[in-house]
Amino acid sequence: MQTSVADEFFYCHRKENPVSTPTDENRSLLTVVAYMRAAEGKTEELRAALEALIEPTTGEEGYVNYDLHQGVEDPRFFTFYENWVSGEHLDAHLAAPHLVDFVGKMPDLLDENGLTVNRVRRIA
Repeated sequence: MQTSVADEFFYCHRKENPVSTPTDENRSLLTVVAYMRAAEGKTEELRAALEALIEPTTGEEGYVNYDLHQGVEDPRFFTFYENWVSGEHLDAHLAAPHLVDFVGKMPDLLDENGLTVNRVRRIA
């Protein structure tokens, strides 16, 4: 199998400088994976609304990371990968004014499947 220069760089770089995640050092963190899909014609509006959540969230107590991702094959798909010190901190985040405001906008921005939030803990 032939490898590209980019593949070789990534392999060497990863081996010498392994990428860490917040749960590498603290397995007790509460990880959240939240995903949603924009309603037809609402992709850019949803993206802007989600991006607006990031700055106020980074100042919240118990915040570790709050990473927004957009689908490559389906640009209407968005997911947050988050880590929180505790469930209580996550609950406070969900009650914060900027989140409450976003929840009010969700019916117009999301497809019929709405928002799915999974709270998980790293086991390996």
